[in-house]
Amino acid sequence: MPGPQGQLAPGRLTLQGGLIRAVEPDPHAPRDRVILPGFVDTHVHGGGGGDTMDGPDGVRTLARLHARHGTTTLLPTTITHPWEAVLEALRGVAEVMRAGVPGGAAIAGAHLEGPFISPGRLGAQPPCAVDPAEALVTQVIATGVLRAVTLAPELPGAREAALAFARAGVRVGIGHSRADADTVTGLLALLSAAGAQTCATHLFNAMGGVEGRNPGVPGALMADPHATLEVILDGIHLHDTAVRLARAAAPERVILITDAMRAAGLGDGPSELGGQPVTVRGGKATLPDGTIAGSVLTMDAALRRAVAAGIPLPEAARMASLTPARSIGLHDRGKLRPGLRADLVTLDPDLTVQAVHVAGVPIAGTPVAGTPTLENP
Repeated sequence: MPGPQGQLAPGRLTLQGGLIRAVEPDPHAPRDRVILPGFVDTHVHGGGGGDTMDGPDGVRTLARLHARHGTTTLLPTTITHPWEAVLEALRGVAEVMRAGVPGGAAIAGAHLEGPFISPGRLGAQPPCAVDPAEALVTQVIATGVLRAVTLAPELPGAREAALAFARAGVRVGIGHSRADADTVTGLLALLSAAGAQTCATHLFNAMGGVEGRNPGVPGALMADPHATLEVILDGIHLHDTAVRLARAAAPERVILITDAMRAAGLGDGPSELGGQPVTVRGGKATLPDGTIAGSVLTMDAALRRAVAAGIPLPEAARMASLTPARSIGLHDRGKLRPGLRADLVTLDPDLTVQAVHVAGVPIAGTPVAGTPTLENP
């Protein structure tokens, strides 16, 4: 497990009442398991056949699928849809958040990814983008469920909307955008002055590239000293060099996400995204025209790919837990520390999930319900 300086160290955890009661060094602890803080996925649309836009049952389904892969907290994420469908999806997330998901990840709120995005940078999202008019922003904030939003800063009303979200404690992500670097930098400065959390929504995807005379959206986000940077490490969305660039620019601010759609965990075959047919082949989800349609990634696979790319395990674990948790204002999880939530993932030496605990409760469907290094009086 991660030691006090972030390194891996042999030790023993004691859990009580859903919290970590004690973290103690133990040189005799078995070395065939690694215990990490549970993963926090701030951008996940679906999994196990369920989707956020399906309503409460879809949210429960995706929460259970991703929990079996080590995710202990997540934000069900919408896609661009007709306005009433978006509101209904947010109400569904709120319902599940209140009730909880037995056997699933904790729902910390919702991520509104669309419809406040550029019609010219939809990616695989349906063509239902709208400007962030004050009345619409007020409606989604009033649901009380938002933890994160994605916004294209070039849209009319974007600056006012961003400040409204910031005042509501919502992390403001920039993405699905055709803005120039100056527009992005200006909005980030405005939000920083307001004390807001900011983020790049799936860095490099649906935002253009970086050039010397036009650093664009990704350049402005990497240059900002505060914005966290979402990356999809599935080997499809990003070249490994792009990941190294993000890490070099912001080593403490990179967060792993899945951006998973409903086919995650189901293998290859036909699927659907926002009413559009999707084919999953070789782990790659695409629309009929070849556009990448989200991912079928899980957080444990993202962690393994990060480590395979040369990122030390303690750093990769931070990208999957502490940094995303802090980016959405959660300070009670993300570390193995007494008094914090007992959200844990236990891995074997190949970084395959062996056990998951959400608030101290073991998740069914993992190979083992606990490990010799855990005590749960």
